[in-house]
Amino acid sequence: QVQLVESGGGLVQAGDSLRLSCAASGFTFSSYTMGWFRQAPGKEREFVAAITWGGVGRYYADSVKGRFTISRDNAKNTVYLEMSSLRPEETTSYVCAAFGGPWSMNSYSKSQYYGSWGQGPQVTVSS
Repeated sequence: QVQLVESGGGLVQAGDSLRLSCAASGFTFSSYTMGWFRQAPGKEREFVAAITWGGVGRYYADSVKGRFTISRDNAKNTVYLEMSSLRPEETTSYVCAAFGGPWSMNSYSKSQYYGSWGQGPQVTVSS
């Protein structure tokens, strides 16, 4: 069964850092581009970052460039999101997902092209 399990959420103060992990199983992880999205209740998922199957291509939302880093360890079937200089407005749940294609211009940033979503740990950033 395809499964994505995130961990690493928690409570931090503004300006602090946090590392999220997403462990995958049930599919060939190393063959898929992976992404991270923000998920607030009642709202559409918001793109944060994505990384290609080989780890060479990395893409970020403009709001997190220079602060967040996405990486992956295919030997461990895990994708990571390292977040620095966190802001209170970034308080929400974060979910990981596997890209389902097709590959096209900016498709990596659109939730409709992803599937197998994780459960989304809560990240809370206090002022």
